[in-house]
Amino acid sequence: FMYVPRESHLEAAYRVLHYLKGSSGKGVLFKRSQKLALEAYTYADYAGSIVDGRSTSGYCTFLGGNLVTCGSKKQNVVASSSAESEFRAMTQGICELLWLKIILKDLKIKWEGPMKLYCDNKSAINIAHNPVQHDRTKHIEIDRYFIKEKVEKGLICISYVSSGSQLADVLTKGLNGGLFHEIISKLRMEDIYSPA
Repeated sequence: FMYVPRESHLEAAYRVLHYLKGSSGKGVLFKRSQKLALEAYTYADYAGSIVDGRSTSGYCTFLGGNLVTCGSKKQNVVASSSAESEFRAMTQGICELLWLKIILKDLKIKWEGPMKLYCDNKSAINIAHNPVQHDRTKHIEIDRYFIKEKVEKGLICISYVSSGSQLADVLTKGLNGGLFHEIISKLRMEDIYSPA
């Protein structure tokens, strides 16, 4: 909307600036962990854009329980189902996990075992585990083969997480204040200016 801004866009920008001004002391706290686990939470806001009907994918990746990367991106095409949009988000999360594994290897940190991917869409998880082709997956065949290969090699373990525990929600949709602050605390975001 940069080329044709409206009053509502300016109000949204002011809300973001207001939040940032009130959160200047917030940051991610890293804590030492005995276990070195690579995990990712993925989510897609199905048809969340009222302008073009596209979904927004989001992911949060953790190393040893610490948030190391997160991101959100509008999907390139309109998804025909929530499972399809979630499946694309899972692909994004897996790519991020594989990238982190390469970084660990470059740092001479040996990583063995499967990386965990959490998703709150059972249909997307079933498509990832089921080798049988489905009519509803014809638009996401490349993603399906990519995920299937990583699951079969034992690199990725895909698990269901309830919607209430989905940490990537904070990156893809508007949340009420209570749920927003609950997720932020689970991401270990703390305010250095708050009294202890």
